[in-house]
This record gives sequence, structure tokens and C-alpha cells, in this order.
Amino acid sequence: MSRTVLVTGGGRGLGASIVKTLAQQGFKVVINYYQSKDAAEKLASEIGEDNAIAIQADVTNRAEVDELIKQGTDHFGQIDVVVNNALVDFKFDPTKQKSFTELTWDDYQKQLDGTLKAAFNIAQSVMPQFIERQNGSIISIGTNLYQNPVVPYHEYTTAKAGLIGFTRNIASELGVHGIKANVVSGGLLKMTDASAVTTPEVFDLIAQSTPLKKVTTPQDVANMVAFLASEQADGITGQNFTIDGGLTMN
Repeated sequence: MSRTVLVTGGGRGLGASIVKTLAQQGFKVVINYYQSKDAAEKLASEIGEDNAIAIQADVTNRAEVDELIKQGTDHFGQIDVVVNNALVDFKFDPTKQKSFTELTWDDYQKQLDGTLKAAFNIAQSVMPQFIERQNGSIISIGTNLYQNPVVPYHEYTTAKAGLIGFTRNIASELGVHGIKANVVSGGLLKMTDASAVTTPEVFDLIAQSTPLKKVTTPQDVANMVAFLASEQADGITGQNFTIDGGLTMN
């Protein structure tokens, strides 16, 4: 039986690239969306109803997440992998990013909720079936900005850095149940809806700074997510994989 993967924020941008790559490799996909109903349903239709379903839910709302997990499980029988990809209300715009002195705690809280609270909701809601089967995988989308803040996106980067600690604690405690947890941290992606307002100068600076002389694409990240979702990666947990052309090296 092929694995079933839930991708939050899967209707557009990086999420859509992840969904398409998973489907091409034989996974069944639950496409979560919040506002991108038309895009998510179109994507599910293109993949086919036997292999994809689009379900609306606000991932920061636990009741809606529980219903998302229930609907996805009812449709495919189980969920084997979750991908925490949804991005809540953030644009990578260096010209409009607030300086630290202009930021409020509400700015931070919005990103903490969209990243950590959402990952918590998804992971805790799916956990009973993971534990029952003694198998499961949590893949969260991070960023290389926590290592190299080319642009100081304070609130976004802080939330994503916290995601690594969140992930490693889950890996440490729940590995005994065969549950894996990893982070895939891409560089600034060229291009998604969130990075569409990034200036060409920033993209050029990043490209020239990498050993591969290229900017990370959504497909680069999607390929790593698909690998971690597969049986070939069942021995990997607690890791943060940076996909950025070698801009940052661990």
C-alpha cells in the first residue's frame, strides 16, 4: 500500500510543488488549504480522486485540525506522513520588512502560531494513529535564515528556529514508537507567492554566494520532502536538512 501524506498549505506555492512531487512518486495526498480553495481542488482533480483530496482547515485551530485529520483518515484509511508547510500571512519583502524596533510582540505571535502552534496541532492530532501503528513521519518546513539571515525577517526566522527544537524533542521521545520527525530548511525559494515580491538584487546576491551559483527552487525542497516521506528514509530522525545550494554548511 502506498503511503498517504497530509500537506498543510498544499494548494499553492511550495506546498503545491510538494503535493505534485509526492503524487508523481506514487503517494496518496491530502491537500490542506485555508483560503486557496479553487487551486487546491483543481490540483486534487488533476491528480485524481483515488489519490488526492482537498480539505479546508485553519491549522492554528485545533478543532479544525482534528476534523482535517479525521476526514483525511476516513478517505484513505490512514495518514502515514504529515508535512507542516503552511505559511501564515507572511511575505518575503525586504523593502517592507519591519526593523526590530518597529516590531510588536503580535508580529512574533502571529508567526509562532502559524509555525509552532500549527505544527503542534497537526502532530498531536495525528499521533494516536501513529502510535497505534508504531510508525509515522512528521516533516516540517524550516528555513536557512536561522543560520544566515541575509534579510533579518525577525519574527519568521525566530518561529522557524523554534521548529527545530520542537522537532528534535518529538524525535527523541517518540522514536520508540517508530515515529520520525525531521525538518527541511530551504533557502529563499525562486519563486513562490511568498517570495514573489523579493527583489532581483536579493536573488542575485544569494545565487552568487552559493557554491552552485543558483537560488533554491521549490522542486529542490519537494524532492527532499518526498525522500523523507518514503520507506528509504525510515532510519532518519531528528535532523535538519538544509537545501540551499551550499549557501550554509553544517
